Amino acid sequence: MLVLGIETTCDETACAIVQDGREILSNVIASQNDLLALYGGVFPELACRRHIDVIPTVIEEAITQAGTSLKQIDLIAVAQGPGLIGALLVGLNMAKGLSLSLNKPFVGVNHVEAHLYAAMMDQEAPLFPSLGIVVSGGHTFFTIIRDIGSYEMFGTTVDDAMGEAFDKVARLLGLPYPGGPAIEELAKLGDRSRYPFKAGRVKGKPWHFSFSGLKTSVLYAVKGQNAEKECQLDEKELPHLAASFQRAAFEDLVERAWLAVREFSLKAIYIGGGVSDSLTLRKLFENQAGETSVHWPRHSLSLDNAAMIGGLGYHQFLKKGADGLDLNALTRLPLVTW
Repeated sequence: MLVLGIETTCDETACAIVQDGREILSNVIASQNDLLALYGGVFPELACRRHIDVIPTVIEEAITQAGTSLKQIDLIAVAQGPGLIGALLVGLNMAKGLSLSLNKPFVGVNHVEAHLYAAMMDQEAPLFPSLGIVVSGGHTFFTIIRDIGSYEMFGTTVDDAMGEAFDKVARLLGLPYPGGPAIEELAKLGDRSRYPFKAGRVKGKPWHFSFSGLKTSVLYAVKGQNAEKECQLDEKELPHLAASFQRAAFEDLVERAWLAVREFSLKAIYIGGGVSDSLTLRKLFENQAGETSVHWPRHSLSLDNAAMIGGLGYHQFLKKGADGLDLNALTRLPLVTW
């Protein structure tokens, strides 16, 4: 089955052709890095306009790279949410239009669920039950994966997502957007134990995350306890701040991940989302792996992409069938069993 995947949840316009849920024939991504650099992050209105401008070209390029045609497509899969409402509508309406014109079925896919599936795409037989972790700019959570499409959420962030915290700390340190790669690069020059930062804990909810307090600790270290003045630190301290912040955020995640594996007798860990691309985070997990395997998406599938949408859409269609043309875009879309 050839699936055309479409992804427009935020600032990447992406289209991919995936065969039978696993074989990626093309995976085209149009970045908006030029806009991000101008505004230090996503400017929603401009992001939506860019989606409209480039999505026909992106789809055409994906079809060409795959060596196929629209008539040969069997299924259209599109990110339904969560994401920016305007951006989602561009992709969803394109998918509906293609479905009508080609007389092909389409499905709406949970973007965050697809990030988990991205870590499974290279496996013929994923291991279940397993721990699923999504760490991105908008999401940080733990879930038990019983099967593809079967989940039990048990831990999430109560404030900032991990990627969001990295972006905000990067801004404090005068680093560019996105913050994660910039902090990781600067941290290579720093002493990770210089500042005793700690990630927050949520009373009565041991699996939940909180990064707001950690972010505030960096703020006070940079600007003093009143946080009203310009940077008080010598620039030589910035690598140590970056390294100490990164250590606190990552070690908290890794420590509780392995506790969850033991607590729930899980066979493997699958990690998705943009932060999963961090080599530092991968090394921390692999240093403690033992007999439990840890699975990551390949680099091209870590950030937002359409191959993960097309891959997961294949499984969803086989189990649930097609969606109707009344399907709505949703800015919030919980991870649920289907």
